[in-house]
Amino acid sequence: MKRRRVKGILIFAMLFSLTACSGNTGSTETTEMVDTSESEKKPEIQDTHSNDGRTVVGISMPSQKLERWNRDGHFLKSQFEMEGYEVLVSYGNDLIDEQINGIEDMIKDGVDLLIITPIDATSLTGVLEDAAAANIPVISYDRLILQSPYIDYYISFDNYKVGTLQGEFIRDALDLDNAGDKTYNLEFVGGDPADNNAQFFYGGAYDVLSPYIESGVLNVLSGQTKFFQVATSSWSKDLAKERFEDILNSYYGDVNELTAVCCSNDATALGAEEAIEVDYKGKNNIIITGQDADEPNMKNIVDGKQSMTVYKALSNESVVALALGKAILNGETPGEELIQNSGWDFSCNYDTSSYDTGEKVVASYLLDPIVITAENMKEELVDKGYYTQDEQGYLHPVQ
Repeated sequence: MKRRRVKGILIFAMLFSLTACSGNTGSTETTEMVDTSESEKKPEIQDTHSNDGRTVVGISMPSQKLERWNRDGHFLKSQFEMEGYEVLVSYGNDLIDEQINGIEDMIKDGVDLLIITPIDATSLTGVLEDAAAANIPVISYDRLILQSPYIDYYISFDNYKVGTLQGEFIRDALDLDNAGDKTYNLEFVGGDPADNNAQFFYGGAYDVLSPYIESGVLNVLSGQTKFFQVATSSWSKDLAKERFEDILNSYYGDVNELTAVCCSNDATALGAEEAIEVDYKGKNNIIITGQDADEPNMKNIVDGKQSMTVYKALSNESVVALALGKAILNGETPGEELIQNSGWDFSCNYDTSSYDTGEKVVASYLLDPIVITAENMKEELVDKGYYTQDEQGYLHPVQ
């Protein structure tokens, strides 16, 4: 399968963008940012740093509604604070203007580094110009910021691989290569169209499953196979549930059996699962994928309501962010040697070609995700210290 270099889809993403509110704080000394592109010209620098001897890292997360952003914010804050940095964390509450206001406040107060996970990948162009004018380097964290040349680095998991793992799980669970005359019914539940990662997740899964759709082994009775047909704004569980209720009532009555649902993350999987519990007439076990290993979904995996999730060790992502942030604040221009010199006990790859903001291709550090099932959750999550397990067998993330 050929990996596709995904460039931000700007017009459609804007159609699905969110709306807005207010912000947060920050402070301290300047760090000269090394220009990584000869053609990239920054606005005139208006240094706002306080030069009071402190080094402040500003972190902007999209929301506290999803469990994973709370965990990311916590991991990042704790990692940088253990190294002696002051850390400011702002949550945008899924409101674009609130995220922008929080970033603006941190710029005005003179943070030395910004780590940003955007709510809407295309909405931060103006505020990043302000960051560049103040000579503040920017790391795009987990989600790629689009339409800006002022992104210095991108840290994420291999988002295309997340999707391929989901698609491969369905392929292997149904043994599609040996299906013979058998046919199966499949539906997709995609992620937020304003999140650039969502297209990578969907693209990876679809590239695995599309040959079987084309051959007729897999049928999508709803006919919804394009990303923007299956997308779920804000990764909303409730919106995913509402859409899937419509699909079940329209296409899966007493006759048609639903075999698998390829959900891009755990929130959308939870929505599909709730719809199935109420509106699905069939008695078969349905294969359902997910991502993030959220606590309610881990319970559903134990209970047999969800088949798998793709786990991303968020603490490892913050470890990479810490090493990269320290190098930038020391005036370095990190590359692949950051991985070699750090000696991490997890896999990370340096990529300089796959992630395009529409203004530049961003140097990226990509970690490997893993498949979690009921069979391997103890070995991969509990034994490695990411989760605890109670007497009933349910998992709880270590805070």
